[in-house]
Amino acid sequence: HGLPAEMEAEKELPVAGRADIIEYGIDRFNAQCRQSVLRYTGEWEKTVTRQARWVDFEDDYKTMDPDYMESVMWAFKQLWDKGLIYEAFRVMPYSWGAETPLSNFEIRLDDATRPRQDPAITVAFDLDPAEGDPGPMRILAWTTTPWTLPSNLALAVGPDVDYSLQVDADGTVLVIGTAAAERYAAQLEDTTEVGTCTGRDLVGRTYTPLFDFFADRTDAFRILAADFVDAGDGTGVVHMAPGFGEDDQVTCEAADIPIGRVVPVDDQGRFTDDVAQWAGQNVFEANPDIIRHLKEAGRVVRHDTYEHNYPHCWRTDTPIIYKAISSWYVKVTDLRERMLATNAEINWVPDHIRDGRFGMWLDGARDWSISRNRFWGSPIPVWRSDDPDYPRIDVYGSLDEIEQDFGVRPDDLHRPFIDELTRPNPDDPTGLSTMRRVPEVLDCWFESGSMPFAQLHYPFENRERFEEHFPADFIVEYINQTRGWFYTLHVLATALFDRPAFQNVICHGILLAEDGAKLSKKYRNYTEPAAIFEAQGADALRWYLMSSNIVRGGNLRITDGGIDDVVRQVLLPVWNAYSFFTLYANVDGHSATMRTDSTHLLDRYLLAKTRRLVESVQDRMDAYDLPGATAEIQGFLDALNNWYIRRSRDRFWARAATDPTADTDEAIGKRDAHDTLYTVLVTLCRVAAPFLPMVAEEIHTGLTGGSTSVHLQDWPDAMDLPSDPHLVDRMDRLRDVASTALRLREDHGLRVRLPLSSLTVAGTDSETLADLLDLLVDEVNVKAVHLTDDLESHARFVLRPDGRALGPRLGGDVQSVFAKARSGDYVRNDDGTVTVAGHVLAADEFELGVESPEGVTAAALGSGDAVVVLDTEVTDELTCEGLARDVVRHVQQARRDADLVVTDRIQLTVDGDEAVLDAIRIHEAHVAGQVLAVDIVYGHPAGSPDGEATTVTVEGAQLQFSLTVA
Repeated sequence: HGLPAEMEAEKELPVAGRADIIEYGIDRFNAQCRQSVLRYTGEWEKTVTRQARWVDFEDDYKTMDPDYMESVMWAFKQLWDKGLIYEAFRVMPYSWGAETPLSNFEIRLDDATRPRQDPAITVAFDLDPAEGDPGPMRILAWTTTPWTLPSNLALAVGPDVDYSLQVDADGTVLVIGTAAAERYAAQLEDTTEVGTCTGRDLVGRTYTPLFDFFADRTDAFRILAADFVDAGDGTGVVHMAPGFGEDDQVTCEAADIPIGRVVPVDDQGRFTDDVAQWAGQNVFEANPDIIRHLKEAGRVVRHDTYEHNYPHCWRTDTPIIYKAISSWYVKVTDLRERMLATNAEINWVPDHIRDGRFGMWLDGARDWSISRNRFWGSPIPVWRSDDPDYPRIDVYGSLDEIEQDFGVRPDDLHRPFIDELTRPNPDDPTGLSTMRRVPEVLDCWFESGSMPFAQLHYPFENRERFEEHFPADFIVEYINQTRGWFYTLHVLATALFDRPAFQNVICHGILLAEDGAKLSKKYRNYTEPAAIFEAQGADALRWYLMSSNIVRGGNLRITDGGIDDVVRQVLLPVWNAYSFFTLYANVDGHSATMRTDSTHLLDRYLLAKTRRLVESVQDRMDAYDLPGATAEIQGFLDALNNWYIRRSRDRFWARAATDPTADTDEAIGKRDAHDTLYTVLVTLCRVAAPFLPMVAEEIHTGLTGGSTSVHLQDWPDAMDLPSDPHLVDRMDRLRDVASTALRLREDHGLRVRLPLSSLTVAGTDSETLADLLDLLVDEVNVKAVHLTDDLESHARFVLRPDGRALGPRLGGDVQSVFAKARSGDYVRNDDGTVTVAGHVLAADEFELGVESPEGVTAAALGSGDAVVVLDTEVTDELTCEGLARDVVRHVQQARRDADLVVTDRIQLTVDGDEAVLDAIRIHEAHVAGQVLAVDIVYGHPAGSPDGEATTVTVEGAQLQFSLTVA
């Protein structure tokens, strides 16, 4: 229902506007609306399914369904019975493009407000003479809506505002706000101030209307007092057209100047015959002619162009006008306190929305206009007597009630069928008047706000189901729905049930193009989602969005590169871990099982790390922190792939036992590794399923044989996994040491295959790593690791505040921050911030660096409480060993190029420069073990399986080799 479907139908039919639709036939027009809705249902289902979203399409609902519409009717009747529905003739936002009024929140939706240039003119009104006047007097008023001047009925001044009386060369006295006179210096150049007065002195004065259109109004054309008038903008005098301004209407009616018939603009925004001079012209298009007329009459003192943000219709893109019109309202102001109270029960993400954007909107909530002068929507269920001499109003809340009064049970509640239901007015003894339905339909936002109960046809059906599931556990939508769907849901839930409509809500931000511009179909400044699905996959896009700040209410510049990063940093590591497992499980013929009893150090670590993953992701999800949950999973993938699998490769590569159930250490170790990795991968799939539904399903199916979908599995129970937080913390610290040391190697051009003499870890609790050092020696490729708590002898931490970030925030205090930082006088806080000179610096406002003595190569751990010191001196012995390790890398690549099975044993033949051959001889056992060579022959290579020897360069030395399967 609503304007979107109507606009689509208007494009497809030979109609434009209400008159055309009525002539064409409301029944035929609404049939086209229905067809356009159904046309997109299939496409929507296809897109949603491709996204891997779970939606129950078989039991879906549409606001146009009769059951849904009956529930909406019930809601209206409930509000009527509570005294919360009324009809009023008042000024409100009006879309002349859609020919209907809009609610106050609709003009605050996306793209509703945009920059626009309008004429701004200052007009002189002749005051009627009064005793004591220094001469003929004119009062100056400023307006940006010249088209409303023909409907002017009053002027407003600020009662406490000072006004200047300026006499010109002709003796005419101009009245203008004293504070505004300076802005009008050019226009007042030839005038002299002859006095001052306050607004109170002007109140009650009368003036001559600019036009004759409504000059017969004897109650009008007076100066009124209004507290909202000041001299900050314009002249300090406001022209009042109560038919076209909310404040104007309130002020004029308080002074007994009703609107009457002074609303000379039709449904399409054109002047009516009441303004004969411009009848039929759109009001905006008439502005130049009106200004020209006033200039010719000598009334325009100044003419400017005014650029401002102006509300537009959210569906037709036409600038709205404010216009007095009859409309039906929900008395939201009576609900304000309860809405604030029920809002306090909701968990908002981000949390500042509750008392900020949404809470403040509720605090200033105004009555909601719920009627629309349209066709495709739920009818307002109000029937009224067509004879005011015999007034009667009937409001219906069900089909049973309609059937009882009209004798028929309609199967279509849409116009025009519902309009055809009439009956004699029971309160008319003459029997001549008829009860007819009011012509308006309901605002589609009223219908969407009815969704929690209307989708279930409550209260006519599914009472228990509704009561069991209301309020909803969770809802997610764009942050501006705080003034749209979230708001209407909240209004109706509070009004009808005195409860919130939902318990938890995520407000997401705006997707922007890579350059920060809004996404535009016209300019195609984004990649189509379908293309992303095909190129990178729906899971990649899902993770990209769910791991970003957009689900914390921030905005996101979407980039293809960012989605590619997800593929590289998340999807590929998951697939790589799975591929590694299946490769060696298939080679060994091992049928892995879920078990957690391995005693191997790395297995114990990974299983305990997996338990922590389950717990942390669950905690994050319970807090509706999606980026936090994805960060936990991504961090775990690093531990899985770049630590556990890397450090466990020898166990998987071990020669397979003839008997898979053998009790040898090698066979037991391999089984433990297989089963541990299998257990962890299955658990990982179940944890990651909400974030990577397709990848998780594919891998889980491959692991378990596909008996049950991963999405039908229970959430993993952390208690089923071993707990060893001390081991996890120590191993993660060891990983931090390793990554820091490898970064130092990279920074100093020291390749990882080149062994180094030693590494020192200096800082808090370093000794806790003592039993893990063998892992570190092998990972970082050093001969020895030293542990010490003596940090000061090796390096010191230095706080470097970011002046560019802090300057605007701290001003002159930034210098004291720098001084304290240089002296080391600061405190590091547990949440990653630092306190210095009485100011708390956020993590992005400083850098924590390391200074070490000359000749010492050091870097800080990520934890910031210790440093890694690397001995970068390279001896001949270390160089030799490094060459041997380089040889291993080249041979391993040749094995892969030759498509050898990972367990194939080979004979290796080598030749080349003596430096390389010497390195192989000295470290022959290591080389042979790594490449699975049963023998290394020194001599001219006979050729590899494809008949050619391989020639490579190893640190400037040449090597030729060939390999054959042994």
